[in-house]
Amino acid sequence: MGAQRGRDLLLKLDQTGSGTFLTVAGLRARQVALNATSIDITTADSAGRWRELLEGAGTRAASLSGSGLFKDSASDAAVRQVFFDGAIRSWQVVVPDFGILEGPFQVTALEYAGRHDGEVTFELALSSAGEISFTAA
Repeated sequence: MGAQRGRDLLLKLDQTGSGTFLTVAGLRARQVALNATSIDITTADSAGRWRELLEGAGTRAASLSGSGLFKDSASDAAVRQVFFDGAIRSWQVVVPDFGILEGPFQVTALEYAGRHDGEVTFELALSSAGEISFTAA
C-alpha cells in the first residue's frame, strides 16, 4: 500500500437502518484500531513451556477516533442525535486505497471545539458493537 492522502478518509452513517450511507464527515486526524484478545491455553505439557493460544477464540473489536469538520449542519445533528440516544447504528469508514470497514458502532465520545476566529471542529470516538466487515479497495 503506497502513500495516501489522509483527508480522503470518510465517515458515513446509516441513519435509518435502510443500508443507505450518507457521508457525515471528513476526518482531519484519525485513528482506526483493530484489536483481538487471545485465549491462553498453555499447560505444563506445552512444548518448551512456550505460551499456546486457542485459535479463533478471542474477542475482536474495532474503534475509530478522529477530529474534523462535519459535512453540514444536518450531519452534525444526525451524529449528535445518535450520541444522545445512545444508539448503535451502522457506520462505514472509507479508507482510500485500502478498503471499507462497515458495521454497528456506538458513539462513545463527542466533543466540540472552536476558536473565536475559526470554524467549529469536533472530536469523535466510535466503538464496535457487533461484527465488522472489511471490503478491500
